[in-house]
Amino acid sequence: MDPHEVYKIIIIGLIAGTAMVSVVAQAWFKRPRGSGTDSRQLTEIADRLARLESAVDAIAVETERISEGQRFTTKLLGERAGVPAGQVRP
Repeated sequence: MDPHEVYKIIIIGLIAGTAMVSVVAQAWFKRPRGSGTDSRQLTEIADRLARLESAVDAIAVETERISEGQRFTTKLLGERAGVPAGQVRP
């Protein structure tokens, strides 16, 4: 490999590294300072989590209803075909 190519690669790497360090440094120094989240934000987060919890509970209830309906339908179709419940047709 030509020494000039090696120098070009090293210089490009140094420029890219310097750019990355400067971007990280700017983000670090521009980050918000303070005690973290305030009580208003914590209340909003708690409210959102409560709504999420109730939505998940509602989804669980509906899923259980769907599975009960599926079991009932499977039972009816099995009885209709003459296969006792719980047995697999050969």
